[in-house]
Amino acid sequence: MNDRALWPVLRQAAGKDPLALGSAAQSQATADWKARTDGAQIIKSICPYCAVGCGQNLYVKDGEIIQVEGDPDSPISRGRLCPKGSATLSLRNSPLRERNVKYRRPFGTQWEELPLERAMEMIADRVLKTRRETWESADDEGKTLNRCYGIAHLGGATLDNEENYLMKKLYTALGVVQVENQARL
Repeated sequence: MNDRALWPVLRQAAGKDPLALGSAAQSQATADWKARTDGAQIIKSICPYCAVGCGQNLYVKDGEIIQVEGDPDSPISRGRLCPKGSATLSLRNSPLRERNVKYRRPFGTQWEELPLERAMEMIADRVLKTRRETWESADDEGKTLNRCYGIAHLGGATLDNEENYLMKKLYTALGVVQVENQARL
């Protein structure tokens, strides 16, 4: 009879491992176990939650992400993830996740789906229209203003310094004065 087939207590008492630190703690069932990440491709990525940029290893099998772990090669996070980063797989695979652009017309009661290209065109049209309608070239005394109070921007925590720099340049070029960021973890 195979030693692994014995009841664990008998294996421990009868074998050379009385503290059950090795062979006494093993069975055929545990020997047959395989990690669910076996055979998965590892893709390096960055956590989407904040601007810290923690490294992630995405385990992909059959075109689906099956596991997300911290990347030990990342000089930023050294293999660690915060609770938000650890929940990336849930974020990605949640059945509640919106995957399409949703739009509700003025005074509408229903959401409708729009193609991304159409939504981007609508946003650009509205930015240009608002800028045109709310542009202030000068005040009542003739002092140059060149500003637009009709548009404001509130940045998010996922933007890094370079992205914030480019956004600020864009909004400054548009004459936008209210540019803020709520960067927090």
